[in-house]
Amino acid sequence: MHKEESLDTGVHGAIGLEKFSYDNKIVRDFAIATMVWGIVGMLVGLLIAFQIYIPALNFNLQYTTFSRIRPLHTNAVIFAFVGNAIFMGVYYSLQRLCKARMFSDLLSKINFWGWQLIILCAALTLPLGITTSKEYAELEWPIDILITLVWVVFAINMFGTIIRRREKHMYVAIWFYIATVVTVAVLHIVNSIEMPVTFLKSYSVYAGVQDALVQWWYGHNAVAFFLTTPFLGLMYYYLPKAANRPVYSYKLSIVHFWVLIFIYIWAGPHHLL
Repeated sequence: MHKEESLDTGVHGAIGLEKFSYDNKIVRDFAIATMVWGIVGMLVGLLIAFQIYIPALNFNLQYTTFSRIRPLHTNAVIFAFVGNAIFMGVYYSLQRLCKARMFSDLLSKINFWGWQLIILCAALTLPLGITTSKEYAELEWPIDILITLVWVVFAINMFGTIIRRREKHMYVAIWFYIATVVTVAVLHIVNSIEMPVTFLKSYSVYAGVQDALVQWWYGHNAVAFFLTTPFLGLMYYYLPKAANRPVYSYKLSIVHFWVLIFIYIWAGPHHLL
């Protein structure tokens, strides 16, 4: 599962052949997880859609009521389905854009299994009603800490690869990946600051209007920097590949990046208006 590439390096006319390989196994693992969780998340969504019309489809169980499994659906689709797809696309494209194998195979594996553990924890706690009640940030504080640790592992692996890259130029797709990693970390940490009262119960340090503003600054930018920027980066890699021609305008891609970064992140409060 390792694709080998070679790089010619010439010094005063002498040709040296440097061989290196990509880790495609981690890409395959994330691809399988993407498809599995996509099916699960969308089936749960189908069930709650039917419940709107036929409420008896909760089977008279508290664990399958709309209020319990709606957050299960959103978390499964956003963080399990889309999250694994992001990792799959970044692990595939980053190695090729940098002409370098991922910084650490071990960190790649920790990233994969850690993310699946987070998804499993969400699938167990949400139907049980263990929730912070903050939309898209329902998971309780021990899981929040696990998310932070796994995201740090991903960040180290990504930045380590960028630092060790053989390709000097940083293509615009990498800019979008960096924006994603940095901003999601800030969003998650700030919105998830909470005071634990038991192992599975906590209260937000914010209250009232401040809590609402922080939550929707987070919620809006979870859409921006988890559902948008990584896929724009992937588009900048895969679309020129599919079309077999360079991106139409590199200058436009740079304008696109900075306009999105400067404008999108401030617009969260419109969810409360």
